[in-house]
Formats: sequence, structure tokens, C-alpha cells
Amino acid sequence: MKQALRDYFDEQVEWVLSRFPDRVHQLLDVVPMYVEDYPSPRVMKEMGVRRRSDLCGYYAGIPLPERHIEHSGTLSDAIYLYRAGILSLACDEDGEIDEDELQHQIRVTILHELGHHHGMTEEELDALGYE
Repeated sequence: MKQALRDYFDEQVEWVLSRFPDRVHQLLDVVPMYVEDYPSPRVMKEMGVRRRSDLCGYYAGIPLPERHIEHSGTLSDAIYLYRAGILSLACDEDGEIDEDELQHQIRVTILHELGHHHGMTEEELDALGYE
């Protein structure tokens, strides 16, 4: 992925983050967020994804409702955003990036992955519009 496109995407992530309420920022202080071009082969296999651009985000960790004392010493939670997946949803029929749609997809992906952190299922997130 070209550096200019990465920079543009990252600027849009910052724009979206700047519009979230303080509570979301507090959550992201606890659950760090990383932006990568594509998911790793391990994540793709785990998620049953064949094309790298089919995955927009990933939550790595143990959801809050499933945690107990035996989980001490495990790796901390993290949220991953994948540029290729989000950009594929934000392009129009001519392959041009729709900036409003890009911002929307970034927002939805962040909230979707934070939902997983709180133990929400795909079905629950879909019902809320965070598909």
C-alpha cells in the first residue's frame, strides 16, 4: 500500500477519533488500537477469511464477561484496524474513495471491535448497526 494512501487513511482515523466522546477515548486507553494494512495469515485463518481485504478489524483478547482470575498473565487486549478492508468498503463503483464512507467505516469498525471487548456477539453488533 502506498505511503500517501496510508497517511491519508491515518489522518481519517485521527479525524474519527477526535469526534468520539471521552468514554470511547477512555476505553482506547485500556484497549490499544493498531492500524495495519492487512490481517496476518494467522488472523485470516482464525477468522475464516480468504482475501486480505475482506476483514476490516479484529479484537484480540478475552472479552470482559469471560474473564476470571485464571486469565492473569495473559497478553493484553488490542484492537486492529485493517486499511485494505476498510478502504474496500469506502470506494465507489469507479474505485474512488468516498471520504464520508471511509470515516463511517472507520467509526463502525472501532465501535464493532470495542463491542467484542465488552462481550457482544456478531449478531448483537449487527442488530445495533455495527456490522
